[in-house]
This record gives sequence, C-alpha cells and structure tokens, in this order.
Amino acid sequence: MQNKQDFMKTKPVFPLLLSMAAPMVLSMLIQSLYNIVDSIFVARLGTEALTAVSLVYPLQNIVLSLSVGVGVGINSVIARKLGEQKPEEANKAASIGMGLTFIHCILIIIFGLLVTKPFLSIFTSDPQTLAWACRYSYIVLCFSAGSLIHICFEKIFQSVGAMFLTMISLLVGCITNIILDPILIFGLFGLPAMGVTGAAVATVTGQFCSLFVYLIIYGRKDIGIKISPKYFSFDKSTIVQIYSVGIPSSLMLAAPSLMSGILNFMLAGFSDIYVAILGIYLKLQTFLYTPASGIVQALRPIAGYNYGAGEKERLHKIIRCSMLLVVAIMTAGTLAALVFPQQIFAVFIDDPALIGPGSMALRIISLGFIVSTVSVVYAGLFEALGCGKKSLLISLIRQIVIIIPLGFILSRIWGPVGIWVCFPIAEFLAAGMARVMVKKQNL
Repeated sequence: MQNKQDFMKTKPVFPLLLSMAAPMVLSMLIQSLYNIVDSIFVARLGTEALTAVSLVYPLQNIVLSLSVGVGVGINSVIARKLGEQKPEEANKAASIGMGLTFIHCILIIIFGLLVTKPFLSIFTSDPQTLAWACRYSYIVLCFSAGSLIHICFEKIFQSVGAMFLTMISLLVGCITNIILDPILIFGLFGLPAMGVTGAAVATVTGQFCSLFVYLIIYGRKDIGIKISPKYFSFDKSTIVQIYSVGIPSSLMLAAPSLMSGILNFMLAGFSDIYVAILGIYLKLQTFLYTPASGIVQALRPIAGYNYGAGEKERLHKIIRCSMLLVVAIMTAGTLAALVFPQQIFAVFIDDPALIGPGSMALRIISLGFIVSTVSVVYAGLFEALGCGKKSLLISLIRQIVIIIPLGFILSRIWGPVGIWVCFPIAEFLAAGMARVMVKKQNL
C-alpha cells in the first residue's frame, strides 16, 4: 500500500496536481450541469415550478453538506495516515466512516419527513408552488442514501489518488440524470408526464447509478484501502478525528443553505422574481465554484499526505499551484458574467422580468469571484491538515457573518441590489482573514 500512494510525495507537483485535478474538474463540471439541468427543464413548466425547485435547494444542500463534510473528514484522516505510513489506521478510518454514513442515511429520512413542509411553508404562500416543492423535496431527501453512500466512496477513492475512477462514477450519474430529466418531466416515449416529480426521480436515479459504479469498481479493483467489518468499531479517537474535520466541513457546506434561506426570506418581501433569481445564481455559481472545488479535492489528499510525511517545502508548492489554477477558473467566470449575463440567464428563463434584474445581480456578484480564490484554496488546505474549525471560520465570514447583517441593512436602502452588493464585500474580507490565519499556522 505504501508504494501505491508514494507518487503523491515523489511526482513533480504541477503535473501531479493537474493529473489528479483534471478528472475532478471535468466530472465536477458535468455535475454542475447535472444540477443545472433540473432548473432548465423545470423552468419550461413555468416560474412557479422553477421557484419550487429553488426553494428546495437549501434542504438539498443540507444533505449534500452532511455527506460531503463527513467524507472530507474521512479523506483527511486516510491521507494523513497513509503519509505517516499507517495503513491499518487508514483502513479503520474508511470502515468507520462508512458505518457512520449508514447512520446518517436514516437520520436524513426522518429529517425530510419532519422538516420539509414546515420549512417550505415559510417561503411561499402559493399552494401550487408549495405542493410542487414538497413533492420534489420528499423524493430527494427520503431516497438520499444513494447520494450519501456514493459520496463516502468518492472521498475514500480520492484519498488514495483514484481521481479517474471517481470521474467515471460521477459521469455515469450525471449522464443518467440528464437523459432521464426530459423523459420523466415531459413524458416522452409513452411515459406519463411527471413534471417536477420527474425531475426529482431523475436526480435520485442518477445518484444510485453512481453508487452502483463504485460498488462494481471496489469489488473488482484493489484501491489500497480496505472497508471491512473487522476494522469497524466505535473507536473514539478515529471518530473524533473524522468529525473534527467533518462537522466544520459540513457546517461550511451548509452555510449556503442558511444564507440562501435567509436571503430568500428577505427577497420574498420584494417579489418572488428575486427568489427565482437567487435560485438561478446559486445553480450558476456551482458551475464556477465546482471546478474550483475539483482543484481543492485534488489538493486535499496531496497536501494531507505530504503534511503527514513532513514534506513542508513540497506543501508550499502544492498551495501555489492550486492558487494559479483556481485564479484561472475565477477569471474566466468573471469575464463571462460581466460580458454575457443576459445570455447566461436566458438559458434558464425567457421572462424579461427575470433576465434584466438577474443580469444586474450576476454582474455585481461576479466582482468577488477572483479574490475568492484565496479563501477557497486556504479552506481546503485547513481541511487537509485536520484544522476544520479554521476552514469553517473562513466559510462563515464568506457566507454568513458579512452577507446576512449587511444584506439586511443595505436592502433597506437599495432594495435587492443591496443584497447583491454584499457578496463581493464578503469575499474580500474573507480572503484577508484567510491570509492572516495561514500566516499564523506557520507552515
């Protein structure tokens, strides 16, 4: 096992990062399309249907946050243990992490049944919108096991550098969802038109297809990590290590849900149009930040392995290369948002009442994209080093601490525009704080 992961310490940094990041960036771009496809097709059903799906996004993100956050904790522990040449401890972390994921699946089903309708009722009084939103939410939450378990496998595979295999799994799920969306939503090939329900069924079907791919690959290929009942136990030390990164990471990923939920409440006071605009933007930003996340996902195991192996100089090179790649992505996103905002919004909806104010919102928010590189990369670095609280602090500054109170104040002055202005302000402040924290870490 030691030889299998030695390449993370010996291969030249830039080619290594590119070789691990490229499959993740490609697959995450497809996954962003996977997330956006629902909105594109659902928008054809009307603004009410689009609003319904947008309202469910915070609940979906809570599930995703839990699964990815715990997965990041598992990934961090495995990578560091492999760097320390402790393969049995790495196997234990993977096995315990998978056991915890099964427990989380049960908790999410209970959460979905109890929370969905009361939560969604806060944001809309339209009975049709509420009915569609509840229907969509019940399906994606109660059948979330496919998502949670496949993400756990994904982070385990990534911890050993098996990025190409995770790409294959993600592609299978995304392509399945993209194919099924129009078929189930509009009732093609003789099937009944299921509308919003069809979009939800397509989503969970894609997630389970990704899971089946992992099961097939794991059963046929030795990836260097063993998941087995013999390694599973309620070992306090391992569980604490997983959750010390996993809980802050989950909270960090859940921050957009809290942010969007509160901002939806503020924007609904002006018009449901602005709720739909925020929902579209949140889908769009995944198309930008998800490739950046692909770079960070490559960064985590490489940084964790080299940190565990005591290779500090190599760690610095990894950070610099990651910054350069993410800056390139953010620059492209900024230019697209400033030059083609109307064309971007027109992909989702042809309602002029949305395209005009939506384009303005996108232009304003995009002013913070490039500087967000600093906080995005450093947050991933802290997760790799096992410093989950510091990563969480960066995220809270970006998405809660600044945007919510400042948005409340500025929206009273400039209306919805005041909320859009808060996004770039928060990015600049978070980047400054992240830089200070890294200097204090004394890497």
